[in-house]
Amino acid sequence: MSVILIFLAVIAVIAFWWMTQHRLTSKPWLEVGLVTEPAGEKRLPMAPARVGLGIFLAVVGALFALLISAYFMRMAAADWWATPIPRLLWVNTAALALSSAALEWAKVEARSGRSDIMRVALLSGLATAFLFLAGQVMAWRELAAAGYVLADNPANSFFYIMTGLHGLHILGGLAVLGRTTGRAFDGRFSAAKLQLSLELCAVYWHFMLFVWIVLFALLAGWANDFVDLCRQLIS
Repeated sequence: MSVILIFLAVIAVIAFWWMTQHRLTSKPWLEVGLVTEPAGEKRLPMAPARVGLGIFLAVVGALFALLISAYFMRMAAADWWATPIPRLLWVNTAALALSSAALEWAKVEARSGRSDIMRVALLSGLATAFLFLAGQVMAWRELAAAGYVLADNPANSFFYIMTGLHGLHILGGLAVLGRTTGRAFDGRFSAAKLQLSLELCAVYWHFMLFVWIVLFALLAGWANDFVDLCRQLIS
């Protein structure tokens, strides 16, 4: 339970930072005088898109927190035995981290006006994201070939459900990222709209990387030591 509270606290901190960065916690009825933008600050349009993404990520974070909570409660049963972690998951984690870094790179290049490098970064992010998904499918097949099927063990079920749900979110993000990449190669879209799309894609990818690292630590058994440490500190 302590791990779940920490996870939810991290989500709350991210949401609060998100709101403060986009001035969603301001109280204009308490401000006196004319509201003006600071010198040199350019605010991108479509603020509702940022708000919508923040709410969506909060819901996704709560969903994974519930799954993690169920995982800890179920693993205390007598019929539970841990599922071995394929070494391929290390490669997959590196691929997702590279994809997240590539989107951050693309966002920086878009702000600097270097469109050619931005397109290269976007294509790199797409390629490594597809590599991550392909690696996840290969890891599933490796486990199934070794006899660790879905209904054989509760730990197996949680492994497939959590990694599959995370993969579905990555797949959905790829659809949006593919559209953003198409816009980057299409001169009809304004730089402001493209920069907004890149920013939202980067935030989503960073969040999915964070969730995957938490899941990876959980499935690899590292979280058990962390839980024991938390219990010792509380007691």
